[in-house]
Amino acid sequence: MNFELVFTSEAISNLKDIKREASKEKVWKAVIKSLKLLSEDPRHPGLHTHMYKTIKGPDGEKVFECYAQNKTPSAYRIFFFYGRDKNQITVIAITPHP
Repeated sequence: MNFELVFTSEAISNLKDIKREASKEKVWKAVIKSLKLLSEDPRHPGLHTHMYKTIKGPDGEKVFECYAQNKTPSAYRIFFFYGRDKNQITVIAITPHP
């Protein structure tokens, strides 16, 4: 089952910032690959998806974190929740590991 990815304004801003910086070309490629995997299978083993307990979605949704990078200093992560609609994932933010 494929999911439609919806991006918050913060996530769009994160993507634009990554794309704009030439030094982040590897990050950009990793994020795009991870977003594709996320839309195809949020539980793909390479994403290492797990619940992120310290924040909730705007309506109390469970928020999840998945890897865009691994074994890299300040590795990038994608934060998301399921919904607003069926078969939809809302990407909240794409940031270096907190």
